[in-house]
Amino acid sequence: MEMKELVYLVTLAEEESISRAAERLYMAQSSLSQFLHQFEAELGTKLFVRTSKGITPTYSGKCFIEHAGEILRDYQKAKNELWDNENLAAGKVVLGISSFRGRRMLPKVLKQFQEIYPNVKVQVVEAHSMRLEELLLDGKLDIAIIAMPVSKIKNSVEILKKDEILLAVNKEHPVTKIMHPLEDSDNYWISLKEASEYKMIMSGYDTILGSFSRKMFTEQKLKYQSDHNDISAAMAVSMAREGLGIAFTYQSCAEEYEDIRYLRIGKKGVFLDLGIAYPADEYQSKGAKELEKVIREVYNNNEYFALA
Repeated sequence: MEMKELVYLVTLAEEESISRAAERLYMAQSSLSQFLHQFEAELGTKLFVRTSKGITPTYSGKCFIEHAGEILRDYQKAKNELWDNENLAAGKVVLGISSFRGRRMLPKVLKQFQEIYPNVKVQVVEAHSMRLEELLLDGKLDIAIIAMPVSKIKNSVEILKKDEILLAVNKEHPVTKIMHPLEDSDNYWISLKEASEYKMIMSGYDTILGSFSRKMFTEQKLKYQSDHNDISAAMAVSMAREGLGIAFTYQSCAEEYEDIRYLRIGKKGVFLDLGIAYPADEYQSKGAKELEKVIREVYNNNEYFALA
C-alpha cells in the first residue's frame, strides 16, 4: 500500500462522492473508481456503500479509514520534524483562513514568507472559523487564523489582534441620514436599535459573524428584518453596496469603495479577537511557528481601514 492510496480513501470518505473526490485529487473519475474497486477486491470487503447520491463508508470501512487518517497525520508529523532538522530547507505548512479575511491580508503574508523561506510551500485551506476549528481538531491544518471566541480548541489559541465588527451600508442608504459623528473623526456610529429599523443582510448561523451578530440582537432584545439569512460575508458587503440592506463585516476586511460607508456599532464599538490557532496537543512545526511570526508582523505593520 502506498501513501497516495490512503489519501484517496480519506478523500473519498470526506467527499462521499467519487466524482467530487476525483476532482479534488486532480485525477480522472474512472481511474479513482477503478482504484476503489481493485482495493476493495484486495481487502476482500466493501469499504463504501454505493447510493443514488454517492458513497458512504461501511462500519468496517469507517474504522479502516480512521486508521488511514491517523497514519497520514503521523507521516506528515514525521516529515515536519525532518524538515525542521534540515532548518526548513524544504517542507510544507497548511494554513487555514477564511477567504473573506484572507483576501486582504494573506497575499502580503505569503509574499513575505516566501522571500524568507523560498523552499517551504504554504498550502492554504479556505473555510469559516467554526469549520477551521474542526479541521484543526482533525489534524488537517498546521496553523489557522480564526475569529474568537473558540469553542473547541481553547488551549491552542493565542491572541493575534483585536478586530472591530462594523456595519456596511451604501452611502445613499436612509440610515446614513440618522448616523452620529464620532468625536475628532470623519467617521460615524449608529446604535443597533437604529439599524434594526432597516433590512439586514445576515451571514450564516454556522459562522462567527453570523452567530455573533444574532447574539447582539438577542442580548438587546431587538428584532431584525432580513430577506437574506445565509449569505457569505463578502457577498453581504457586495449586496450592501447596492443598497439592498445593512451588512455586518470586520474592520480587518473592510475595503474602501466610493459607494460604501462603514459605521461603528454604538459609540464605543463592538470588538472581538482574532487568534492564531494550532492543532490541540500536536507537534508544532518550525515552519508553522515561522509563518506565525510573519503573520504577526504583517498584521501589526499594516493598518486596517481607518475608523477612529
